Amino acid sequence: MGVLSELKLTVPWGHIAAKVWGSLQGPPVLCLHGWLDNANSFDKLIPLLPQTFYYVAMDFGGHGFSSHHHPGFTYHQHDFVNEVRRVAAALNWKRFSLLAHSFGGVVGGMFSCTFPEMVDKLILLDSTPFFLDSLEKENILTYKRYNIDHVMEMETKQHKPPKVVSPQEMLQSFLKNNIQVGEECGKLLLERGTTKVAEGLVLNRDRRLGLPGNNFEFITKEQLEYFCQKIQARVLMLKASQGFSYFRLLRKGENPRSMETVVNVLKSTLQERYKFVEVMGSHYVHMQEPHKVAGVISDFLESNEDLQSHL
Repeated sequence: MGVLSELKLTVPWGHIAAKVWGSLQGPPVLCLHGWLDNANSFDKLIPLLPQTFYYVAMDFGGHGFSSHHHPGFTYHQHDFVNEVRRVAAALNWKRFSLLAHSFGGVVGGMFSCTFPEMVDKLILLDSTPFFLDSLEKENILTYKRYNIDHVMEMETKQHKPPKVVSPQEMLQSFLKNNIQVGEECGKLLLERGTTKVAEGLVLNRDRRLGLPGNNFEFITKEQLEYFCQKIQARVLMLKASQGFSYFRLLRKGENPRSMETVVNVLKSTLQERYKFVEVMGSHYVHMQEPHKVAGVISDFLESNEDLQSHL
């Protein structure tokens, strides 16, 4: 089943790009990609899911074919939550499901507790809905300072033309910085993440995006408990056995048990509305081996029955 269409949704700073699969009359599912990825993340998976649903995979601002944000401002996690709300408004969606990979799951988690009445189901692909940091009070000002300094540094380079490289050089550089992607999936992401020019390729993404740790929102355990209480959606967390686990590696000294705490709070708070499934595969299992996750996602979308706790 191929892509039905490409969308360009108008926003004050330009447009949000998206691609569409499935039935226009079906229940809506918004798909959120990972950090520095794009909507092509779902090209392998969505054709294996029930085509009775209406799937829209968006490019976050500064990613893929979407516009970059206004000059002079940083990117922050809440900006992407804002984008999800704007996409829902543009499509006139009152209630929908979220299918989210990696950083997209963090955006989806925050959206689900900020606009709980709008989210029916939240599906997390090797992701967590929140980043827990027990040292937040000591580090929050450092994060904010570094983010602003990084953006100002990037602005001094904005007048320089983007670096043009050959397709092969672009791919090798991409794979070096994304060790779990693999060549086939890397090529797929670069199809939407680059623009062809006469001499080769240039990256589409905004240079201000920088490292994910600059832009993510870390929360305390008390905030975690409160946010989870606000979620009305049913949540499916799909963990890859050899996943990247980047949420524990963003900075030195982060508590390695933080993910375990998030899972325990979700489980105790949501109870029968929370399901945890582990699959064999990498952080990009939904692209590399989509059949391993397609079945459980399809069951979750189509039914309210309990899922197995482990595959």
